[in-house]
Amino acid sequence: MKGYREIESQLKSKRIVFRESESPLKWPFMKILREQSKTKMTFTCNPYAEVYKFRDNVYGIFTESLDGMGDPWMYLIEGPKKALLVDTGFGCGDLKGLIREIIHDKELIVVNTHSHYDHAYGNAQFDKIYCHENEVFRMKRTQNPHIWDYLFDKDGKCIWTEFDRNDLVSYKDYEIIPIPDNYIFDLGDGYEVEAMLIPGHTPGQCGYLDKHNHILFSGDTSHFGQQIAEEPNTHFCSVNEYVKALRKIVARIDEIEGVFPGHGAVDQTNTVLTNWLEAAEAVLADPQSYDYKREVERNGERFIQYGKKIYQGSQLTYTMQHILKEVSE
Repeated sequence: MKGYREIESQLKSKRIVFRESESPLKWPFMKILREQSKTKMTFTCNPYAEVYKFRDNVYGIFTESLDGMGDPWMYLIEGPKKALLVDTGFGCGDLKGLIREIIHDKELIVVNTHSHYDHAYGNAQFDKIYCHENEVFRMKRTQNPHIWDYLFDKDGKCIWTEFDRNDLVSYKDYEIIPIPDNYIFDLGDGYEVEAMLIPGHTPGQCGYLDKHNHILFSGDTSHFGQQIAEEPNTHFCSVNEYVKALRKIVARIDEIEGVFPGHGAVDQTNTVLTNWLEAAEAVLADPQSYDYKREVERNGERFIQYGKKIYQGSQLTYTMQHILKEVSE
């Protein structure tokens, strides 16, 4: 994409094709963070990752997107006796080895916000992962050694980001453990992390609340994803269910001080939660009150996508299929 300004990087990967526009909010934040942060660390075991220390025991792991979309974050919480990793990225480079450099021999719990390639394709580096019970159907569909094939053309060359294909850690099956909304992970000495369902992007898109630091790792929350007819919980890919979940979270907003999303600027104030909810409620009240609409082609299908601006943020993107006539209980 023309006009996309580069950010100085020593990563082994190099983005060559951008499938989304440069964000006027995200780009300056990421430029300053990646070029100027004194907390940035790199590890020789994984030349595809930058690690940032956001709290005394909380780390953000940044990697470049391999498919032309937004660069994903992973997060690591080091508790008194156990550590918890939120998301595993694309699976390029030794993520497991990098984590061990930080937490050493502590027990590690791996959780996913959702099943998409940029958040869960590194799962095969671990023996088991946890995800919301609504996400199990989709997570199982990613359990195959061909999940990375789409990153290459017919000649085996990288399409969107240059990287060494040999650095994709070999696929192996792993155990998927479903969890319900509000499930608690205990990292020792009463250090709790709570799962908080925020569906819409996928049926089981789930945030994780670090109750010690009052941080919500929210995952992907501004784009409503594909609905799959044969999926048991496909109705959770709707603005309706998103609103229901956000109302529950906003009711507990005093427990949250910082919001760390799956992409872009981190440590956002908790007011973003209210802003997300207000935009979504406006869509439900009048789906035709969009700020823009455009024709989108994805996976060989064309459809009309609508966008509703989020106050002080980006926008919610949806289709009319994401508006249900009745809110399920």
